[in-house]
Formats: sequence, C-alpha cells, structure tokens
Amino acid sequence: MVRQPIRILGIDPGLRRTGWGLIESDGNRLIHVACGSVETSERDTLGARLVAIHDGLIAVIEKYSPHEAAVENTFVNTNAAATLKLGQARGIAMLVPARAGLTVAEYAPNLVKKTIVGAGHAEKAQIRMMIGVLLPKADPQTEDAADALAIAICHAHHRTSAVLKAAAS
Repeated sequence: MVRQPIRILGIDPGLRRTGWGLIESDGNRLIHVACGSVETSERDTLGARLVAIHDGLIAVIEKYSPHEAAVENTFVNTNAAATLKLGQARGIAMLVPARAGLTVAEYAPNLVKKTIVGAGHAEKAQIRMMIGVLLPKADPQTEDAADALAIAICHAHHRTSAVLKAAAS
C-alpha cells in the first residue's frame, strides 16, 4: 500500500490581502509547493473586494488541486467594523475550498504560532524565520503568504484530529 502525499492549502484571510500557501505532507516530510496572496484595492467596494478574494482562491485551487484546506480563526479586536469585514473575507476563504469539496479545518492564531515557533505569542519575524527552516525552498513575498504556509504546516501536524472532528460533525 503506497502512501500518497497530502496537498494542503493554508489560507490567511484578510480584506486587503488574503495569503495562501500550499504544501505537501508526506509522513513527517513537508514540501513547499507554492504561496502568494490575493490583493484587493481599498478603493473598490466591499462586494468587489470579496469577489476578488473569491476568484483568486478559486484560481489557486484549480491550478494546484489541494486535498484539504485550513483557515485561521478570526481574533476579535477593538474595532468591531474591522472585525466584521475580516469575518466576511474569512467567510469567502472558507466557502471557496468547501465548495470545491475540500475539508476545511480552522485553527486559532495562537495554535498556529505554537505549532510553528513553539510559543503562542510569537512575532511575525519568528514565524517567517521558522518557515525558512521548515520549508527551505519557500520564499514568501508577503507576511500573509508566510502566515498561510504556517497555517498549512499547522494543519499538517494536527490534521488527523481535525479530519476526525469534521467527520464527527
């Protein structure tokens, strides 16, 4: 019985930039596939920005054919309007892979950081540095792409329990 690598799409939702990162998990081996971000213009309407995120993520899924997806949970900040807008972008980030038939797991930001760096309150620079260690061929051009790779790696480490949890729902 030959084990096939699992291709994981990590998504870091954001209204300005939604980061995406693809890895393959083959046992304990992690392989960088691709990463990038879907950018929107602040001059566009909210609807147009959500469509851009939607279309960009569809293009990524069509091009790379991931098996599973993982999205970072939204943390609530003091600006309720900003949190609501982020939640709408996150809804698109969850909808697109789900409509493509992928299982979509969710991870808290602190769990992602703890999985990658070993501390739940790690800085962005620490995450980027560890991405370089864990995925030496990766060269994310934005923090959002680096965060998306971190989310994908987190899912690779926790996917068995996440898939079982989703199946039980």
